Amino acid sequence: MARKVTPLYAQTITLLKLWSLEETPASKSNFVPSGTNAYSRALHQLLEAGFLVQTPKNKKTNVYAITESGQQKLSAGLENDDFAFSAIAGPKVTNALLRWFRQHQLAVQGVDRNLDQHVTVAPDNGKCNSATPAIGSYEEFTKTALKTYDQLNRDYNLDDLVPIYRIRREIGDRVSRRDFNEWLLEVQANDLVQLTGGELPNVTADQLEDSVAIPGGGTRFYVKRLQPA
Repeated sequence: MARKVTPLYAQTITLLKLWSLEETPASKSNFVPSGTNAYSRALHQLLEAGFLVQTPKNKKTNVYAITESGQQKLSAGLENDDFAFSAIAGPKVTNALLRWFRQHQLAVQGVDRNLDQHVTVAPDNGKCNSATPAIGSYEEFTKTALKTYDQLNRDYNLDDLVPIYRIRREIGDRVSRRDFNEWLLEVQANDLVQLTGGELPNVTADQLEDSVAIPGGGTRFYVKRLQPA
């Protein structure tokens, strides 16, 4: 008797197959297994939770890309003791699995070497010496994000529609991805900006990931300021 496809199995396999594709975003037929509704449910659940982002490729086709949190979800699924292949996996899946573990092993080794070579000691006063200090509050984020919006809009003639991914990359690691998403949504809730969807021409997987996915509400690509500078 065939083993029942569990949500853990369906979600992990779906994420692994999408991650393994060399070209993303990809249409559903390229990474969602056929033959059972479990994989369709898994795709819907992954989208709602923000582990995948979706954008229209044309009027009839949507394409999908895995987010950073989706890669963390995939890692957790592969490490889960309850995850096991329910049948003989084909070469695409097994080779993807090999590549996943090889890349992550190299990443861990690289972190270890970096820690060995760049050990630093905090100054006695405990203050951060970074030239670009971290953003630690919603108020500071709002000020920085709006200033970045104005600069990008002015310098690149973006006609008041600034891509979210460009704002995120300008701010960089001064704010975590989670705080960026939550605070940007709060800026919208306070009627300072409007986040819009639409189409992002020639969108890449990285640009999709650096946009904002709203659980159950699709992906927002652009910021439009509602109040003048």
